[in-house]
Amino acid sequence: MWPAVLFALLAAASNALATVLQRRAARTVPLSTGLRLGLFVDLLHRAAWLGGMLAVIAAACFQALALSQGALSVVQPIFVLELPLALLIGRLLLGGRIPRGGWTGVGLLVVGLGTALASAAPTIGTDHAPFSRWVPALVVCAVVIATAVGAALRQGAGGVRAACFAAAAAVAYALTAALMKDATYTWQIGGPAEFFVSWQTYAFAAVGVAALFLFENAMQSGPLTASQPVLTLGDALVSLSLGVTLFDERLRAGWWLVPECLGIALVLWGAVLLSRVALARELAGGQDTAPTAARTAGTDPAPGSPDT
Repeated sequence: MWPAVLFALLAAASNALATVLQRRAARTVPLSTGLRLGLFVDLLHRAAWLGGMLAVIAAACFQALALSQGALSVVQPIFVLELPLALLIGRLLLGGRIPRGGWTGVGLLVVGLGTALASAAPTIGTDHAPFSRWVPALVVCAVVIATAVGAALRQGAGGVRAACFAAAAAVAYALTAALMKDATYTWQIGGPAEFFVSWQTYAFAAVGVAALFLFENAMQSGPLTASQPVLTLGDALVSLSLGVTLFDERLRAGWWLVPECLGIALVLWGAVLLSRVALARELAGGQDTAPTAARTAGTDPAPGSPDT
């Protein structure tokens, strides 16, 4: 289990580094009022952006290694540490300031995550889920995503719309991780040949792109204070559910639910505090970040983003 935790932490740190480097690169290109095809060419000439993309690739590799070594219900929740790690790295590279409330948020998030995982004590289940389990899981996730997107589209720009898109993105990110875990199993048993012919490989790539698109819409729709807590907690909770239903992972129940719920509440509280930090808004404001390994950089600031 410890190798999975280590690789998950390395993946979260790599994603955090990618976030900061891509944001730093986006600062150096001319700001446009709409989509600009030449933006990608401009970014290719920025060492920071190229470094960010290398960090993205490293994060994807670390995530795959983590999922191949441990339970989905352990690996994916660790990614909630990405935001505080991005703040710490951003403070060094971008010169931002983390106020006292931000440090409190970091502490709450770390303590909450540790409390929840220690209380739940997820057990390693199987590395592969049969297709008979995937069918209902895919259907349920698709229905939830469609419902959340439909609710978002019925709302005007603002916190509710952002939260709905973030909820859809959270489900998509958790599903991407579950599909990646199954795909890494095909690599382990059959090598690259089996990996590149398995449906899970192309499914996690497609769902990952969809998750990124949904997250970008969440960032454009309303303040980070509305979307980030939903995304942080939603991804972790859905991953726990998929780990139990798909891979036979087990969580402690009974009175252990009390500290588990306390840990979840602390994570949510910490995510809310961190999303209010000016540096966090700056890192997300350029629309060049996302909390998974699949990231791109350099689109315009989100309309309606809160001022720092």
